[in-house]
Amino acid sequence: MPTSLPALTSRPRDAALDLLKWLALLSMLIDHLRHVWPPLYALYIPGRLAFPLFCLAIAANLVRPSPHARTPLPLRYLGLLLLFALLSEWPYRLLVQAPQSLNVLPTLVLGLLIASGVQQPHGQARWLALGALLLAVAAHSWLMFGLAGALLPAAFVHALNRPSPAWIWPLLLCLIANYWPPFYIDAARGEPFAWTVILSCALAPLFGLWLLRQPLQIGVPPVRRWAYLFYPGHFLVLAALREYWLR
Repeated sequence: MPTSLPALTSRPRDAALDLLKWLALLSMLIDHLRHVWPPLYALYIPGRLAFPLFCLAIAANLVRPSPHARTPLPLRYLGLLLLFALLSEWPYRLLVQAPQSLNVLPTLVLGLLIASGVQQPHGQARWLALGALLLAVAAHSWLMFGLAGALLPAAFVHALNRPSPAWIWPLLLCLIANYWPPFYIDAARGEPFAWTVILSCALAPLFGLWLLRQPLQIGVPPVRRWAYLFYPGHFLVLAALREYWLR
């Protein structure tokens, strides 16, 4: 793989980053269609793109240069994630029956704190990152994608700031975050679906890093703060569709 990102400019928008966010939202929506129409379980495969691309978007926002002085923590970003982590839990449980974890935003909150400490390893950011890491360890079983998921944004920060082979850490963490023993048992038996799932988990972070390096010359509509509303909103819409479908 190429060893480093090209220098990011001071453009108001980064087309590759916006495209990355669109793909994350789309793959998340595609993945969750399984909860409305269970026969579409194969959508689990493209759905493996969503979480690593969201984590990469967090990392890219932390490492890209800014014309203004950065605060140790992106407080507005963190506040919105915390707010919608709370607002999204009921819609998430409305769609996902018998969930085994919280919605994904608490994982991203801890991931943002840990990644901020990796990007600026001093002062308040460092101590908050340590606290977030300890909380992720303690709450591992409650977090979607577990401790590995909370570490993934920091691994992407490391990969964006340092040359190859730093990309191996997002790849390994993505596999661990998505680890489910039945898939590996089926893969050992040669099941194509299981191998496809494992391969999609391994390739998702590499695809994201490759895409972020592309000097796109196309216009990509920006992903703004409406995307926070999209998260709980799409749960509600899909839950309503399922109720309608089951009538």
